[in-house]
Amino acid sequence: MGDRKTKKARLDETSVAEKVAEESETHTHNRTPEELVHHDAGEFKGMKRHHTTAEQAQKLETGKINPFTGRNYTDKYFGIYEVRKNLPVHAQRQEFLDIFHSTQIMVFVGETGSGKTTQIPQFVLYDEMPHLEGKQVACTQPRRVAAMSVAARVADEMDVELGDEVGYSVRFEHKSGPKTVLKYMTDGMLLREAMDDHELSRYSCIILDEAHERTLATDILMGLVKQVAQRRPDLKIIVMSATLDAEKFQSYFGLNDKPTPLLAVPGRTHPVEIYYTPEFQRDYLDSAIRTVLQIHATEDEGDILVFLTGEDEIEDACRKIDLEANQLVREQGCGPLKVYPLYGSLPPYMQQKIFEPAPEPYKPGGRPGRKVIVSTNIAETSLTIDGVVYVVDPGFSKQKVYNPRIRVESLLVSPISKASAQQRAGRAGRTRPGKCFRLYTEEAFNKELIDQSYPEILRSNLSSTVLELKKLGIDDLVHFDFMDPPAPETMMRALEELNYLQCLSDEGDLTALGRLASNFPLDPMLAVMLIGSPAFGCSEEVLTVVAALSVPQFFVRPVSARKAADEAKMRFAHPDGDHLTFINVYYEFDQGEAQQVGQHQWCRDNFLNYRSLQSARNVRQQLRRLMERYDLELNSIPFDDPNYSSSIRQALVAGMFMQVAKKKSGSTKSYLTVKDNQEVLIHPSTVLDTSNKHTGEWVLYNEFVLTSKNYIRTVTSVDPKWLVKLAPKYFDLSHFSKGDVKLSLARVWDRYQDN
Repeated sequence: MGDRKTKKARLDETSVAEKVAEESETHTHNRTPEELVHHDAGEFKGMKRHHTTAEQAQKLETGKINPFTGRNYTDKYFGIYEVRKNLPVHAQRQEFLDIFHSTQIMVFVGETGSGKTTQIPQFVLYDEMPHLEGKQVACTQPRRVAAMSVAARVADEMDVELGDEVGYSVRFEHKSGPKTVLKYMTDGMLLREAMDDHELSRYSCIILDEAHERTLATDILMGLVKQVAQRRPDLKIIVMSATLDAEKFQSYFGLNDKPTPLLAVPGRTHPVEIYYTPEFQRDYLDSAIRTVLQIHATEDEGDILVFLTGEDEIEDACRKIDLEANQLVREQGCGPLKVYPLYGSLPPYMQQKIFEPAPEPYKPGGRPGRKVIVSTNIAETSLTIDGVVYVVDPGFSKQKVYNPRIRVESLLVSPISKASAQQRAGRAGRTRPGKCFRLYTEEAFNKELIDQSYPEILRSNLSSTVLELKKLGIDDLVHFDFMDPPAPETMMRALEELNYLQCLSDEGDLTALGRLASNFPLDPMLAVMLIGSPAFGCSEEVLTVVAALSVPQFFVRPVSARKAADEAKMRFAHPDGDHLTFINVYYEFDQGEAQQVGQHQWCRDNFLNYRSLQSARNVRQQLRRLMERYDLELNSIPFDDPNYSSSIRQALVAGMFMQVAKKKSGSTKSYLTVKDNQEVLIHPSTVLDTSNKHTGEWVLYNEFVLTSKNYIRTVTSVDPKWLVKLAPKYFDLSHFSKGDVKLSLARVWDRYQDN
């Protein structure tokens, strides 16, 4: 008996990893992870978590058997392992584990390229073996591209199938299963999980990566996990950031005025020379293209990374660089140049192309080829692309800006912050000394750029956020522990909007409709519209509209064929507006003409974005499944039904009644937004004939675009009687100030009440 006790005590001191390492050395045949670790289940009961050393974990990684699958490691695994162990984070693995074991929340700062996103979750896995307790490790990313590509990389590194032991979860796309132990996900997806499981009970450790980006979802998550950590002392939290804004995270997560521990790991960076332009550049896109071609013609080998602001700009630049590069090759005998776009809505197989090697020289000993990646700020921190030696930084990015006074949220091209500029420059020094070409003056950098970007929570419409917080059981929004509290006016606007949508009661409590709407990964307006659509007999059609509004634009308008593209668009045009036009396009793509000629060819012939239509189909299927899950009727209205257009448009009004504009009296082109009296024009891309008074007097719109003028885009004409019938509370005349809109609404109310 005494011997058994001694053996038991000794096992208690042995780590799980050490035990598995011993097992993996002596057993080469297939064993499940449970068999490997629970070799003697009785002996392992009562074992303490978190006692692995770096040496023990590495012993396990270099053994013969994969502890997560029970199968032998492959040769490919050992090849990748040799690369992994040279990453900077591996040098501080023991230091990381010491802090991880001694505290519940830690902050980890690693420069881009240090290996933090791929390695730290694996350090946690090999330490905790969470699958043996039926738990998972979550690692959040601000961007879906990063979540998907990093999950694929880590699956390779761990010698497992993507979707099995390592998976990902992003909006409208999931690849994980019952075996998943490590899940990469967007921060928004973890928030959605928290709505159903307030304690996040399936996770033993939550890693918030790229926290410095301060997206809306990250800020809410930080407040949320801070609360959950107090209720769940067994939950470990790691906050990872790429910039040294770490003190703020340390003090925010600290307890009793004591900051939470910090571990900083340097990146593997080489010196980067910075070049500024001598004078202001009038056209940064043209300047960026010229700089790329100049680098290709005059600089040594090495790939080029260019930062631009959005999909259209990137695709345009890729086309122009491609054309000009061919001319360079002919005139100056330069090496081959491959150009790759990179942005969030690009499909995964296209995103992966950025990791392909640079093209070979045209002839042995000839000038080397290089690749050019033209990217949004995704490539700033979320993704690391080896081989980049030259960075071209025009100094702009697209940022969301919200004005609560006029209820307008817009994506505006804005100057980046100094911190972003430093991050961009750092991308050039990953593999050898590099060069960063800033297309602005040094004076502009020093005097005009702010130090850090403002967190998204300070410049966003918070209606979705408030609905999420209410569903998470957080009623006291005023005292919720935000790292940077939003303006009270923005919060009041959000509460008011949700009250008009009947998602919140007059007392501010979540209604049954609000609870249901929060289950849809959509803006509350679109969710309410979808939930209400069966009452109008057209839920299938509204599903199509919502899917179309959730993906990039269907229509393509290349510079070289604008007239042909406009003519093609008018073939699908519905006289009542853009939302019904989307239904026409989607129907032809999914069931109509495209089936005969092939969808790819049909999209090319009709100037349509095949990827957007495919994404819309995917989104539509998932939303349809959600409707089925919540017993919402799926019905459809025949195209030849005389009420086809009016039924669909009424269903749209039921959700989007706050986004309505009325033609300004005496004007042929100008409109006034209802409630806020903003003078706007209808965007030229609309199919609506606004010169016809019958079709264009009152319209609802999907977005407000601030460019040189104020435009409303994606527009459909509506009957004002529907407004007062479907949203009487919002269109109560006592809420309107004197003026054109109030007079017109008074006449509408009179006609409606007479009927």
